[in-house]
Amino acid sequence: MSYRHLLHPLAHQDFIEAYEWYEDKQIGLGDRFAIAVTKMIGSITDNPEIYGTKERKTFREATIKDFPYVIVYKLLLNKEIVVISSIHHTKKHPGKKYRK
Repeated sequence: MSYRHLLHPLAHQDFIEAYEWYEDKQIGLGDRFAIAVTKMIGSITDNPEIYGTKERKTFREATIKDFPYVIVYKLLLNKEIVVISSIHHTKKHPGKKYRK
């Protein structure tokens, strides 16, 4: 059974900024980024416990293929919901990827 997902408003902003940055660099690259993010969110919602916890045990991280980004999320097991807290560039300060 697939979990539902909720996207934190700042995670949505992360996504839009990254999409626009890639699209400015090369037409179509933003679309490739969007597809990679969408596929990873699908993978997370299908098997949310497959991706491990990192520094903070309540958060899990999944690396986006071909891009230097991770999707940081929490599981609400009793409600079968994945809460995506950020779409974080791996070169940015790691402490900023955890949102409540």
